[in-house]
Amino acid sequence: MRIYPALLSFIASYREAPDLFQSFAVVFEEPERLSEEAFETCLWQRAQSLSDKDSWLGQPHDGRVATDPDNPHFSLSFGGEAFFVVGLHPNASRPARRFPSPVMVFNLHAQFERLRNEGRYEKLRASILQRDEALAGSINPMLSRHGETSEARQYSGRQVGPEWQCPFTPRAERAPADLAKMRESIHPFDLPLIGSGA
Repeated sequence: MRIYPALLSFIASYREAPDLFQSFAVVFEEPERLSEEAFETCLWQRAQSLSDKDSWLGQPHDGRVATDPDNPHFSLSFGGEAFFVVGLHPNASRPARRFPSPVMVFNLHAQFERLRNEGRYEKLRASILQRDEALAGSINPMLSRHGETSEARQYSGRQVGPEWQCPFTPRAERAPADLAKMRESIHPFDLPLIGSGA
């Protein structure tokens, strides 16, 4: 339960000072080295848990993005803000996605839109692709622009084919019994205090 309140606190801080290039990173302890498939499973389980908490607590979904993970305009949403998630871990096949411990980096969609509006997005994207190619010898084939294909395919960093199915269930499709179980697992002391900034 520590991740969700901290993520909401990050969102509140961003809204107070919406400077560019702010991200929220969660580094996990690594009990064992995960395969790419196992890391992907863990990433989506954590994303689902956070989304369920967000829904149960009545947080709105960011209306600028779709809730359906198959939609090209999909993005995860927490606290009313859309996020593009980048997964990092030791066994990532792409060098740019390797890190000593498993990590989930939450990048605000609002920042990408601001870069687009300021005419800076394409130059930054080209620079990232150039560095990726220099590091790995090729450009990551999973990369695409928002609105071309679902960004869900990019989150874990694993190369997936057209048959890949996102394991995420949108909040509107969660069964009431699932949400009831999730409610039971939340202790009141785990919830952030109103006005505490935590």
